[in-house]
Amino acid sequence: MLETSLPIIAFDADDTLWPNEDYFREGEQEMLKLLRPYYQGDDLLDKLYQQEIKNLGIFGYGAKGFTLSMIESLIELSQGKVSGDDIQAVINIGKSIMTCPIKLLPNVRETIESLKEFGYRLMIITKGDLFDQESKIARSGLADLFDIIEIVSEKDEENYQRLFKKYNITVNNFWMVGNSLKSDILPVVRLGGHGVYIPYASTWVHEAVSAEEATEHNYFELTSISGLPDLLFNEYHNQL
Repeated sequence: MLETSLPIIAFDADDTLWPNEDYFREGEQEMLKLLRPYYQGDDLLDKLYQQEIKNLGIFGYGAKGFTLSMIESLIELSQGKVSGDDIQAVINIGKSIMTCPIKLLPNVRETIESLKEFGYRLMIITKGDLFDQESKIARSGLADLFDIIEIVSEKDEENYQRLFKKYNITVNNFWMVGNSLKSDILPVVRLGGHGVYIPYASTWVHEAVSAEEATEHNYFELTSISGLPDLLFNEYHNQL
């Protein structure tokens, strides 16, 4: 149970605290090279994406689901002509994503430590494969700075409400910080919480929202996580 007069600050993990999307995009490019001998169409990326989306309800988010979807795409688009070496190559791509070094984005550690020292209660709320996310959080060296770490299958209003109830969180005292409007920001502000959007250089197309969706709710936007302490301090004291 979280009980504090200060706001409760939750962070997304991938592409908010450390890079992640880059590795998937690199993996896709390697997949394109494997598929070119078998498929000559110019819609390969779209076909790979559609396979991922079709399998989300089965495999969920993360590198394991991505790898299985890529193997399935390789088999289907090659009409079964794919070699065992090609399948092993896809498995190796997946392994490289799951074991990539965790390099914190600029100013992340300093900002988290500053908020911790000030007395904010801190959370990580991330979605994806449990083992994969636990491994990344452990390798990040940040785990001890957070009071609560939650790994969920989806970040939507239902799951946020479940977490609010689980930890006795007052919604208007909750701030969510992340790079995805779809998963991190809009569900929270629709429920009455606060969102801080920090765009990353690239975003998976599945996380994209329309311009209308992006502007129909109020949230804060920062170019760097380093601006978060001042934003929280100013907003908190303005409400006193």
